[in-house]
Amino acid sequence: MKPSRRELLFAAAAAPLAVQAQAQTPSANDHVQIALIGAGGQGMSDVRASILAGSKLVAVADVYDGRLTRSKELWPGVFSTRDYREVLARSDVDAVIIATPDHWHQKISIDAMNAGKDVYCEKPMVQRVGDGQDVIAAEQRTGRIFQVGSQRVSSIIYQKAKDLLAAGAIGELNLVEAWWDRNDAIGAWQYSIPPDASPQTIDWDSFLGRAPQVPFEPVRLFRWRNYRDYGTGVAGDLFVHLFSGMHFVTGSIGPTRVYATGGLRFWKDGRDVPDVMLGLYDYPQTDRTPAFNLSLRVNFVDGAGETSGFRFVGSEGIMWIGGDVTISKQPRPSEPGYTIDTFAKTTQDEFLKQYREKYPPARPNADAMQPVSETHYAPPHGYNDHLDHHRNFLAAVRSRKPVVENATFGFRAAGPAVVSNVSFFERRMCEWDPQTMTLKA
Repeated sequence: MKPSRRELLFAAAAAPLAVQAQAQTPSANDHVQIALIGAGGQGMSDVRASILAGSKLVAVADVYDGRLTRSKELWPGVFSTRDYREVLARSDVDAVIIATPDHWHQKISIDAMNAGKDVYCEKPMVQRVGDGQDVIAAEQRTGRIFQVGSQRVSSIIYQKAKDLLAAGAIGELNLVEAWWDRNDAIGAWQYSIPPDASPQTIDWDSFLGRAPQVPFEPVRLFRWRNYRDYGTGVAGDLFVHLFSGMHFVTGSIGPTRVYATGGLRFWKDGRDVPDVMLGLYDYPQTDRTPAFNLSLRVNFVDGAGETSGFRFVGSEGIMWIGGDVTISKQPRPSEPGYTIDTFAKTTQDEFLKQYREKYPPARPNADAMQPVSETHYAPPHGYNDHLDHHRNFLAAVRSRKPVVENATFGFRAAGPAVVSNVSFFERRMCEWDPQTMTLKA
């Protein structure tokens, strides 16, 4: 029997990529020539930002013909193919943007680095915990630039928050709360399905890859985030952004304990991932941070539109991160106070005598008044951290200097996010080792 295309793909996965020639590093005066692998909404958004940042698009790969046609409409003259390996074989490609479904991230990233291409890989870096170490090893072995696409790591807003926290603006950190709420169909991944979707216009076997073999069903391709076979649910789509931003601000490398709960409350559309998810995480004390707790929340049915943000709680104040950074401080009372009503009268008198010796009553005066403050740090109007993230990637491609959100940083954000899914679906608390980036049994 003639092998199926899916069998051929798995055979190719087991063998070294045919093309191993190292890509030429572009000079400072040349455009970095990029290729897009996965031309969905996020992929095309990445290309637009990358071009603004100074790259040139030369090739596109996608399993749906309509997206290849649309790419040529937007960027005339680009090479297009259903097979990403044809892109990696091109000598005119310096770097690739990988914006495929999550279950393809690991393999295409490794294949691209083995082929001498620098890689911008959309978050989450990997779909499974076991995928991460191989990507890190490939980055280290090949010496290629690898950056994960969570733009908060390049944001001047998060850099300001990092500086303020390090300077003691809210005292010692003890709690971080983060959330991302959406209340519309598109926000809940109800993406449009093209009327021409068919086995003739879609390479179904290539889409499935390592996922279970199932009959053609276009909803699984165009709404792949709804399915565990291809995506990582709310944890991989949104928790990972929150982990990335928080790790960048605090310098933390990950939690030691993970517990997630939630459920499928509203979007009864055949998806097998929750639309409400809550996560609790224990972060240990390190030489850079005190021990603190993190809580994350994603809610697709909150009734309040789309909101996202952070609340960093410290011993001396609170720092909010959203479209700007806000420090809120309220002074603590100068006296601890007392609760002595249940003591005998003579005991109350003795307690008050000792208390007032330690905290003498003072007549209120203007000098004793302490400020209740709220300070805002706003970015310039129209600021775009997505553009900055692509600028940083292209700068690294030119200079060969490492990026912040490399494979190790990316896995330290993706790991706890993916482990959140393990906790949710297995209904248990999970132990995570942030140093070795491994899930304990």
